Amino acid sequence: MTPDGFRRLALALPESVEVGHMGHPDFRVGGKIFATLGYPDDGWAMVKLAPDQQEAFVAADPSTFAPVKGAWGRGGATNVRLRPAKVKAVRTALLTAWRNVAPAKLARQVTVD
Repeated sequence: MTPDGFRRLALALPESVEVGHMGHPDFRVGGKIFATLGYPDDGWAMVKLAPDQQEAFVAADPSTFAPVKGAWGRGGATNVRLRPAKVKAVRTALLTAWRNVAPAKLARQVTVD
């Protein structure tokens, strides 16, 4: 997975937009952040999961997913190591994060492939 690949997957979700935030790109739906790119450096991304979702992703693929350090991580913010990441795992994590913040009506319209 590359930063551009992560960006393409994030922007492929309905009504997703890229905005700058604190010096790096973030991805939003309905004005709410569901993912960021480039923090702590270009080899990383973040998806905004619920704590139970984070636990499942980390358990399934600890070489790719890790809790963000501190309170954000305890709340579900999950780092994505891009280099070892597989497209399917990142797509699933992005869709999960997107659903967590998307307007309910929009989220119901999106089916999993």
